[in-house]
Amino acid sequence: MELKDVMGAAEKVQKITADTNIIEAVQAHPEIMQVFADYGLGCIGCMASSFESIGEGAGAHGIDVPALIEDLNACIAEYEGEQAEK
Repeated sequence: MELKDVMGAAEKVQKITADTNIIEAVQAHPEIMQVFADYGLGCIGCMASSFESIGEGAGAHGIDVPALIEDLNACIAEYEGEQAEK
C-alpha cells in the first residue's frame, strides 16, 4: 500500500461519531451548527449538550442518527475543502 492510499483512507475517517459529545463537536467544528438547526435540534442552547453525545441527543428527539452523523461529517469535509483551497 502506498502512502497516498493511506492518506486517502485517513481523510475518509469520520471526525464526528454518534458517541461524540455535542458541545465538544460544536466547539471543534462550529460550521456544523447549521446542520443541527436543519434537523430542528437546538443543541447549542440545550443544557444537556454538555454531557450528552450526539447519538443520545438526536435519538431522544427521534432523529435518524446515522443520517445526522453523515451530514455533520459532510459539512466538516466541505468546510475543510473550502479552507484548503484558500
